[in-house]
Amino acid sequence: MTVDVRRATPDDLSGVLDVFLGCWRESYRGILADSAIASMTDERADALWRRVLSATDGVVLVGERDGRIVGITRYAVTVDEGAVHSLYVAPDVHGSGIGRRLLDAATDALRTAGVNEVALWVFAANAPSIGFYESRGWAADGATRTQAEFGEPEQRMRKEWV
Repeated sequence: MTVDVRRATPDDLSGVLDVFLGCWRESYRGILADSAIASMTDERADALWRRVLSATDGVVLVGERDGRIVGITRYAVTVDEGAVHSLYVAPDVHGSGIGRRLLDAATDALRTAGVNEVALWVFAANAPSIGFYESRGWAADGATRTQAEFGEPEQRMRKEWV
């Protein structure tokens, strides 16, 4: 089965929400506190992704297989570097290469835009995602944060090109 990577549109909201909430409710179970998972209500996710899909300050890509959205990434160029703000893959297709395709598409676009360094934040307890990013050449840079809205520690990871 092939996966098409394309720019998302507001019409993709339903598929984006399926992937996003699937990750929050299945993939994050045992990684995040139950209260953090429960705080991502359908309404909150809908408002978040409606705003993101209509924003002009970044790019959202979706991975689509057989007409179904199975992955999402969001990236942007900031003042000095690129940023990958989101990467979610439907839990039932983890390990199928969709995350790699989406992350590579985002970093390739950022590199083409002239960015030499890209950063992302990942929940510090999310060992599977950290391992995935490390396998793609990303490394923790020592920066950490805890956003009040999630209440969970995150670590920053970077990838640089020479």
